[in-house]
Amino acid sequence: MGDMLVAGFQIVFAPMTFLLICAGTVLGVIFGAMPGVSASMAVALAMPFAYAMSPIIAIAFLVAVYCASITGGGITAILFKIPGTPSSAPTTFDGYPLAVQGKAGKALGTSLVCSAIGGVVAAVAMFLLSPQLADVALKFGPSELFAVSFLGLSVLTALDSDNVIKTLISGLIGLLLATVGMDPLLAIPRFTWGNSSLLSGIEMIPVMIGMFAITEVLKQTAKPSKLVDTGSGSKVKTDLLTFKEAWSIKWTIIRSSIIGTLVGILPGAGATIASFLSYTTEVKMSKNPEKFGQGAIEGVAASEAANNAATGGSMVPLLALGIPGGNAAAIMMSALVLKGVQVGPLLVKTQPDYLSSVFASMIVTNIIMVIIAMGIAKVFSSILKVPYSILGPAIVLFAVIGSFALQNSTGDVMLMAIAGILGFAFSKFKFSSAALVLGLVLGGMTEANLRRAVSLANGDIMAVISKPITATLLLACMLMLLYPVISRMIKTKKKATA
Repeated sequence: MGDMLVAGFQIVFAPMTFLLICAGTVLGVIFGAMPGVSASMAVALAMPFAYAMSPIIAIAFLVAVYCASITGGGITAILFKIPGTPSSAPTTFDGYPLAVQGKAGKALGTSLVCSAIGGVVAAVAMFLLSPQLADVALKFGPSELFAVSFLGLSVLTALDSDNVIKTLISGLIGLLLATVGMDPLLAIPRFTWGNSSLLSGIEMIPVMIGMFAITEVLKQTAKPSKLVDTGSGSKVKTDLLTFKEAWSIKWTIIRSSIIGTLVGILPGAGATIASFLSYTTEVKMSKNPEKFGQGAIEGVAASEAANNAATGGSMVPLLALGIPGGNAAAIMMSALVLKGVQVGPLLVKTQPDYLSSVFASMIVTNIIMVIIAMGIAKVFSSILKVPYSILGPAIVLFAVIGSFALQNSTGDVMLMAIAGILGFAFSKFKFSSAALVLGLVLGGMTEANLRRAVSLANGDIMAVISKPITATLLLACMLMLLYPVISRMIKTKKKATA
């Protein structure tokens, strides 16, 4: 084990490799901060640079891009309420309110420190527990993955405990939108009404850009509420967490890092599910849940620690089994295959340099990206000096570019615009945009895994839900769904007897 550690850091700290990792970190943060560029797209855009590298250096470089892009998404989520990557969407819930209150620097500092901690925790778990964790992941078939995705949906009741009915309705609308497109099993069009642009389904990124960015521009236009830093003439200074502040939210960081790592290990789950699940877990466990959504540091910490921890988790099945844990990991695997590397269980045993180099690269990236992201955040934050009459149209322009760049389709731009108008209506009538996005994100995965599980069980639904892991997770789902109703009944009864 010690020899592997030494070998990994020797690879990473070779002058040229270290320079490439720094360059990958810069690229990742910039790509991640750009609206519409997901972590997967960031890795794909960095792929051409990796072709001329040796396989071990190439994977270290791509891992740096992957980790840094997740962190970069939090910058625009906090400053402009535009999640740079889908996994940064929960960061907007508390990050942007902090920016409005003039605490953007503290929100950015919390995001960077917690991202680094989450990434390092996941890297250590990946290095020490890859074979064991991969064995656990192998036990998750379609029924278990259905239960995991349904567990993510069950947190809908925590997104707005004061308005549970409208939040559930918003989530159901998201689930309905997730059914648009090709049937995942039968490959026949559903709810497309002859529109070819809907065959690929309702794309998540344009909807998120519309729901968060365009909605915010419309809200600012209807009722301006100027950011504290706007027009102040000074740049936002990233205010890193002090040891005392980090210690006060230590359990949030620890829980979120563990959740992110475990969710990242599950094939197809990814950083987006990890961040939503971690955020809502913190809301459930908080003694003051009402402060979430109003500028709670814990909300930023939970989202950013979890989505960065998921990056390390997604590398576990890739390195140990040859099964990519997510889209970005699949792109990295394709890069290795193109270079003639045989990924799979024998890779860790016969060529441990890959595991050690990925581990060392993640550790180094998560440390240096704090410094790099601080510089890039300072550049982005200088935009806050621009009057909103100019900034608003600029945000719309970037939203249009980000939506169009996804598939070079004007249909995605129209979808983004419709989502923005819908999001504005949601905010007016107190529905939940976050719940709709969560339903859209998890809907496809939930449906596909449930139908596969039922198909494998020859239509016996009881055989599906009675499996030990599945039954345990579904029981947890029921408790989470019923908790707000039961807790409210208890409070009402106490008031009546008082």
